[in-house]
This record gives sequence, C-alpha cells and structure tokens, in this order.
Amino acid sequence: MAPWPAVAALDALARWPVGTAAAGVVDPGGVRATAGPLDEPLAWASVTKLLTALATLVAVEEETVGLDDPAGPPGATVRHLLAHAAGLGPDGAVLAAPGTRRIYSNAGYEVLADVVAGATGVPFATYLAEAVLHPLELAGTRLEGSPAAGAVGPVGDLLRLGGELLVPALVAPASLTEATTVAFPGLVGVLPGFGRQDPNDWGLGPELRRHKSPHWTGSRNSPRTFGHFGQAGGFLWVDPDAGLACGCLTDRPFGPWAAEAWPRLSDEVLAEAGR
Repeated sequence: MAPWPAVAALDALARWPVGTAAAGVVDPGGVRATAGPLDEPLAWASVTKLLTALATLVAVEEETVGLDDPAGPPGATVRHLLAHAAGLGPDGAVLAAPGTRRIYSNAGYEVLADVVAGATGVPFATYLAEAVLHPLELAGTRLEGSPAAGAVGPVGDLLRLGGELLVPALVAPASLTEATTVAFPGLVGVLPGFGRQDPNDWGLGPELRRHKSPHWTGSRNSPRTFGHFGQAGGFLWVDPDAGLACGCLTDRPFGPWAAEAWPRLSDEVLAEAGR
C-alpha cells in the first residue's frame, strides 16, 4: 500500500501531553495511516455508546427490539434512550418529559442495555460480543461494566468500528442512515465538555456535528460528521462527505488539552487528505 499523506498529521500525537496515544485514519479501502501502539487496550469511556447503539440496531434488524418500543420513563421509547431524549438525568432521575430536552445520560444507556438483554434473553455483554464484537473481529475489545462507558480495547479495534460506520456491513445502510439523522430535532442540551448547544443534535447513538461550536471535531469536518468522544481521552469520528473516519485513544482523561488538540488533529488529517 502506498504511503498515505495523513501520516504527517498523526505525528502530532508524539507532542501531546499524554503517556500513551494511538490513532489512525480509515477510508472505504481500509486503514490508511496509524500512529502509536495499535494493540494496547485503553479505555473507550463514552465511545462505548457507539458499540451499544450498534448492538441495539442489530437487535432492531432482528426484530427482537423495536425503536418505538416503550422503554425507560413513561412515554419514552428505545429511540428516546438512544438519542438522550428520554428525560433521564445522569443519575437516572427523571428531569424532563420525553422528547423535550437533550439530557446526556449514561443511566439511559444502562436502561437501554437492560431492554436489549430482556428482549434477547442473554446478558447485554454477551449479546454485544455476539452481535458486534465477534462479527467485526474486535478481538481485543471487551465490555467491563457499564454499557454506557465500560469498553476497553485497542485503537486497532476502534478503527475497525470506524470502517463499519463508514461503510456498513453489519447493519443495513438504511439503518445507519437513520441512526445518523437528527432524532427529535431542535432539542437544546449540553454537550459534555463543550457547553450548551442550541440545538444539541444527536442521532440514535452517534453525536452529530452539524453546526455546533465549540466542538471536539475540526472546522474542516463536514456538518454530516458523526461519532463520539470519551472522558478517558479518546474519540471516533466518521465524515461521510470526506469518506474518512479518524479514531484516537489515550491514557489521559479529556480536558483542555484534548479540546485544543483533537480539532487541530482533525483539521490536519482532512487537509493532508485533500478533503
């Protein structure tokens, strides 16, 4: 494979104030550039939600779960839980009526996993492994604890997930399109680490870049970019317009360093790729 121009952009990881960092870039043909230890397991934190959402979409396609099945607080559905629109707060308390506010909630994803487990008849970690991890050959990744934030795995697996979200094979393209379309448009909410967003657009699992500012992706990322970042210091974005996905894991929690470094890296990757 010929050298890919984004290699120079990834050299920035060596200057980040972290102990360990690994990242890579994927296009429809596969992984095009990497930096750092690809096989070292690192915490995914809330990037885990992309795995949990994908497992839920598999269950929907299997007709085991329905997006509009009741789930969570009265009036809420699986769709609400996926989109952080069920009204559940971070600790599981009901803070709003379903569909009225975008309240980022790990507790909502734990409820969602319980719904999937109840419908499939197997523990959620088992279903996640059978429905997502094994088919995508994410052999180094496992769920340790919460389905909202408990995945641990190497950046090599994260990049395989990016490839699936760029060109889906595990779920139908129509399912991914629905998951990356704004669910419950117009809802105001707080994007963790970046403050109030109006609107705070979200899909069925992935956060949607749209026109948010400030944001953890770059200014060159298209509004159709989607993905997730985690407080453990990693992210995965997929830009359908650029035809690229970029993922990163580190051993330093998210903070001002990441809010500065990640958008710069994203812009440099896209610029060097000619996007």
